[in-house]
Amino acid sequence: MKIGIMGCGSIANTLTNFQLNGKLNVKLSYFYDINRNNAINLAKKIDAEVVDTIEELIERSDLILEAAAQSAVRNSVPKILENGVNVIIMSVGALMDSEFKNHLERLADESNVKIYLPTGAITGIDTVKASTMGEIESISLTTRKPPVSLGMDLEGNEEKVLFEGKASEAVNKFPKNINVSSTLSLASGIDVDVKIIADPKIDKNTHEIHLKGSFGELITRTANVSSPDNPKTSMLAAFSAACLLNKLSKTIQIGS
Repeated sequence: MKIGIMGCGSIANTLTNFQLNGKLNVKLSYFYDINRNNAINLAKKIDAEVVDTIEELIERSDLILEAAAQSAVRNSVPKILENGVNVIIMSVGALMDSEFKNHLERLADESNVKIYLPTGAITGIDTVKASTMGEIESISLTTRKPPVSLGMDLEGNEEKVLFEGKASEAVNKFPKNINVSSTLSLASGIDVDVKIIADPKIDKNTHEIHLKGSFGELITRTANVSSPDNPKTSMLAAFSAACLLNKLSKTIQIGS
């Protein structure tokens, strides 16, 4: 399987290092970024190729991993699917637009290809998906991040609530910080309640899920180390993408 990478930032860098260390079962073959130097720097580490256009990336890849931005999903993923190429979407916030999500599903069905959404920087998604077989009574996400992860400074040690509302609104206000709320919403089929807090007292990106349903109750807390290349991205997000890439080649599939 020839893997193309769209967006050569922190996630792509982590995946490249995994390949160097023999932790990937697949080969990252092609790199594309609007800043060509970013693509060159990663490609040369693993003897991969740089492509100059999205069209070339599509033509040469069996699967494309998007690790760029929500705008890249909107602008490029429809074209990827129309051309019969599978895609992994990291910027899942773009799919909170239900009309756009439905459009992508139709294109994928027509081209007989798949759209993959990694778990990302949270835990418990398998349980959330399983709970939809019954009734969900309530579901919420509380995210706490160091101010630097949110691109801001706070004086003193007092935390500040930056947002309370629905995930669909949160992903528009914080497009690079709260993709986890989109994943949780898409897994549950509910526009989840979200609270975002800037907390100077912590040094990790933390996500707490509280779900009540006919199955019982789920409470999770994930405290993530930020990527050294980008404090807005948790390392676990890249780990999740790598795990999904490896899962595609596994005979035994674990998880629902």
